[in-house]
Amino acid sequence: MPAMRIAHLVSALVVASTLIVASVADAQIYPRFKDQVSREVFHELVTLPYYGVFDQLGFEVDRGTVTLTGQVRRPTLKRDAENVVKRVRNVEQVVNEIEVLPVSPSDDRIRLATYRAIYGHDTLQRYAIQAMPPIHILVKNGRVTLVGWVGSKMDKTIASMQARGVSGVFEVTDQLQVEEQRR
Repeated sequence: MPAMRIAHLVSALVVASTLIVASVADAQIYPRFKDQVSREVFHELVTLPYYGVFDQLGFEVDRGTVTLTGQVRRPTLKRDAENVVKRVRNVEQVVNEIEVLPVSPSDDRIRLATYRAIYGHDTLQRYAIQAMPPIHILVKNGRVTLVGWVGSKMDKTIASMQARGVSGVFEVTDQLQVEEQRR
């Protein structure tokens, strides 16, 4: 009987610690917004089913107008982003300036190779296990843009170097921000 109690206690502690870690991770991923509309728009965008590391969505809120920006691989993601934001309370108008990246087998190969180079690096692997990995890889006509957040300047440098080492990449633009700059 005591062994069973210990097993239940250990299970409960594991679940509790997982929930605490998850809530801390969410607090780090989700930026602090000043208004409810921005919080809801952000939540709707990052929870879109096909939004991933090869897409980047941004937005600005001006009174009741939300302007969507960024680059996505699928036209359906552009449409879905607009549709979910239209349903957010107090949003009166949505201006959709999201660019759909051109279809290119070469760019697809570069995306995958860059993903492997960045998230396969020993120092950066910890970012790959997050629900939404923070380093987004945008590829257009062989040109790579890195956007998102990393924990240190060293991580930023390593990610950029790894992307530059991918065969077929013409140029790398590093727009990653370091966690200290984010606050």
